[in-house]
Amino acid sequence: MIAALKGFTQQMVRANGIKINAVTGGSGPPILLLHGWPETWWEWHTIMPLLANHFSVVAIDLRGAGFSDCPQGGYDKATMARDAHDVMTALGHERYAVCGHDIGGMVALPQAAIYRQAVTHLAVLDVPLPGWSGWEEATARLWHFSFHSNRDLPERLIQGREYDYISAFMAERFYDHSSFNPSTIEIYARAMALPGRTRGSMEWYRTLSADHAAALEYKKHPLEIPVLGLGGDQRFGPQMVPMLREFAGNVTGGSIPRCSHYVADERPEDVAAALIDFVK
Repeated sequence: MIAALKGFTQQMVRANGIKINAVTGGSGPPILLLHGWPETWWEWHTIMPLLANHFSVVAIDLRGAGFSDCPQGGYDKATMARDAHDVMTALGHERYAVCGHDIGGMVALPQAAIYRQAVTHLAVLDVPLPGWSGWEEATARLWHFSFHSNRDLPERLIQGREYDYISAFMAERFYDHSSFNPSTIEIYARAMALPGRTRGSMEWYRTLSADHAAALEYKKHPLEIPVLGLGGDQRFGPQMVPMLREFAGNVTGGSIPRCSHYVADERPEDVAAALIDFVK
């Protein structure tokens, strides 16, 4: 096992025709956690015990990451949303809250838009969303969106250098470096070095044009459930609430102070407290 968390159980769940790695624990109303790039379910390991006092917590590896399958296709966010929804129903959770960070937020939004009878609350953490009116402008400033979208090139350059690439990438997106345990980089690097995982996670970026077109359709039917938008004040925090108001009518949230992109790593107590207050 790449990483384990006391009090939680890891299992492979058949979902949408593939196997998804799910880590579960706690009791109460269910909440699903969806990680970003270049992380795995381990992104949430500090937050999960805090949430487990209130909720049945489910954290998964997205398709193409960690121990989940990495098939040749299916990396559009609607298909990945079905992966995540099928995991929840397989675990017996017919209605649940979902929280996604980064790419996980891009999955959480269509999950709420497509499975409206299932998703009770949506939280999105620090990410520009496909379908947002500021999408093109925001992503044009993010060099890795273009780099990761190149066919085969990122895999060739990153192979064997997973630790170097991930450590540099994440360091660029931290405000308080003292808040992050460097050993976590080893966990993500070993996960990405598993066969097919670098390619799988790059595929997340190669579908973004299609994801943007699909999300424009979601906006035609605004979400009515409670929506929380949070981000680091040094990254997307100030934009999260107005961005999400393009998709939903009941949006709260804002910026986490002295924080950049990796909010669950830098400020886990603040994120956990916000989720508990939001979903309870």
